[in-house]
Amino acid sequence: MTTAPATGAPVDLSDLGTAGVVPVLVVDDAATGLRAAAALADGGLPVVEVTFRTAAARDALAAVAAERPDVLVGAGTVITAAQVDAAVDAGARFVVSPGLSVAVVERCRERGVPVLPGVATATDVITALDLGLHAVKLFPASVVGGPSAVKALSAPFPGLRFVPTGGIDASSAGDYLALPSVLAVGGSWMVEKSLLAAGDFDEVARRARAAVEAAAAARPTTGAGTSAGAGAVAR
Repeated sequence: MTTAPATGAPVDLSDLGTAGVVPVLVVDDAATGLRAAAALADGGLPVVEVTFRTAAARDALAAVAAERPDVLVGAGTVITAAQVDAAVDAGARFVVSPGLSVAVVERCRERGVPVLPGVATATDVITALDLGLHAVKLFPASVVGGPSAVKALSAPFPGLRFVPTGGIDASSAGDYLALPSVLAVGGSWMVEKSLLAAGDFDEVARRARAAVEAAAAARPTTGAGTSAGAGAVAR
């Protein structure tokens, strides 16, 4: 079972590597978000990225942060500095963005939270490195080349860690996690909308448990997924 950092403890992005999988959650009400987070934790995956795509996102994130301190909760689809403030004020312990916004990175630095900006090209990666980042989100992973893209970008940037997200499911996650430069993968297959709508949180827990087991099996024997230096707060 994966253990989340204690409430109030500094979060390093290597904490995501401990989990190996970051569930990406889209919810229309706070109660569903809280139940989903609880089910993920029950399945041994106490981490969740609540995407800022719905009006309920902030309240859902706040509910998880307040009611489930054992869960490492972050905010996703953050594209403005104002959203960074809203997310951190609600209790987000890490921030994820679909693209590389200097304003978002700088505000995360000011607020003291780790940030995973989205990259798709070598130019994006160089900008991220110039901003002092050591880990990035490859997005949309399946569109920009999948595991082959990770390998290609890892060659000239050997110290960088990737969190591929976008188009990844239970059948493809292992292909990414087998790569030493992959810190974790992001995906929504554990918390699909159909499961949430049906209230099937037992299945959410089952998928979380399966994801944890699959991640452990796919990881390189060197333990790359949990190594230090995966990058923390932008600096």
